[in-house]
Amino acid sequence: MTASCPDPARLDAVDRRIINRLQEGLPLVDAPFAAVARELAIGEGALLYRLELLLRDGVLSRFGPMYHAERLGGGLTLAALSVPEAVFDRVSEAVNAFPEVAHNYRREHTLNMWFVLATETPGRIGEVIDEIEIATGLPVFNMPKEEEFHVRLHLPV
Repeated sequence: MTASCPDPARLDAVDRRIINRLQEGLPLVDAPFAAVARELAIGEGALLYRLELLLRDGVLSRFGPMYHAERLGGGLTLAALSVPEAVFDRVSEAVNAFPEVAHNYRREHTLNMWFVLATETPGRIGEVIDEIEIATGLPVFNMPKEEEFHVRLHLPV
């Protein structure tokens, strides 16, 4: 399912600075939002309010920490589905309903829906895949990581 997002040109300069800065992460201090707000020369309340609006309006789909599930004893995998266009939105909603689905995205390929699963235990990956197959009626292609690469993704706005 594709979220309806406002035209990026409608973001004001402060929203753009917030989005660009928050992509760098939060400082490890007692009051991280206050520290970032000082860097941006705005109040902490204004920063939190604008962040709330960016999430509410669909400009940002998610804001939160990124955990290394495997280092915490959990499981992590990339998975894909080949979804008929006529049921894409329904299948997307079904997949997104699973709390283990970190994010899902459409691709122009036979495997047109890709998603990341993060589970509390490695064994839970297979269980969730089975549950998604039941919920969607489609086979899930599991593509566990063989090697890890760190790619810093920053999308300036």
